[in-house]
Amino acid sequence: MTERELLEKIKASHHVVALTGAGVSTESGIPDFRGPNGLYSKYPENIFDIDYFYAEPEGFYRFWREALLPMSEAQPNDAHTLLAELESQSLLEAVITQNIDGLHQKAGSKNVIELHGNIFEYYCTRCGKVRSLESVKKLLESNPVPRCDCGGLIRPNIVFFGESLPMHALSEATRHARECDLMIVLGSSLVVYPAAQLPIIAKEHGAKLIIVNKGKTGLDDLADFKFDRNLSDFARELIKHLHST
Repeated sequence: MTERELLEKIKASHHVVALTGAGVSTESGIPDFRGPNGLYSKYPENIFDIDYFYAEPEGFYRFWREALLPMSEAQPNDAHTLLAELESQSLLEAVITQNIDGLHQKAGSKNVIELHGNIFEYYCTRCGKVRSLESVKKLLESNPVPRCDCGGLIRPNIVFFGESLPMHALSEATRHARECDLMIVLGSSLVVYPAAQLPIIAKEHGAKLIIVNKGKTGLDDLADFKFDRNLSDFARELIKHLHST
């Protein structure tokens, strides 16, 4: 299958959904998790465990300053642009993302389902007061850990390992997986569940599955076709065909 043939398949489908992982954002300067230069090559794998967050909040927020805060300044790349353009032409129903960087929205995507939350929203673990990224940055100028007026620890609105996914996001993602006739997975290793269950659900309900990822994924055997290539090259090629038709 070529990119042009995939575009024709997208146009012939009735309900197309994209599922994206960390590989979509690496071209924007955001490291993935398990790659050679991924976050887990520099930080312990339990850095995203909820138990670690509560036991070592200073350690987590040191990591936050070094690795997560720069995400807020990142800009979308061609893969994000591709999905936004497909949606704008009514060729894509939704983007389901495992990413917390907000780059799909920056690129112009409207219907984005964030399975793991995002780094732009925060709240107090004691009183529940919602905070913005800017207010947390200000608190961290003079404190190693951000605390609320009530004294409670402030946390990012992301899903840590050991926590359940947001019910509404998971419900919406599952609905799209059941209703779609084509699911395109981009930049995900498909080893983290329940996100990796979504392509399985889609296939069980009769959808075709296309995977775009450099390197193996956990569901390669389930795919109807796999593009094993650089995501930005793939996206630029598809955008070119999108603009020429």
